[in-house]
Amino acid sequence: MACFRITAQFATTPRDAAEAAFKAATTKPAELPPKPPTIPNAKELVSLRIDRDILDHFQEAGPGWQDRINEALRKIVGK
Repeated sequence: MACFRITAQFATTPRDAAEAAFKAATTKPAELPPKPPTIPNAKELVSLRIDRDILDHFQEAGPGWQDRINEALRKIVGK
């Protein structure tokens, strides 16, 4: 035998409608799964707009330009 859940919309009696409305109002939403632990010192992927001449300056030395920009920003903020 199939088990059907009565909702307020399809209730046949006022009691069924009241029970369905109460159940909908008091049912807890499913809990979200826990977030995975963060990796210490992990780099965050961002998108930002940089003037072309600044980007050219950092890219002139070849690969690792993103790290050089990161180092320059660290110096500015004092970390």
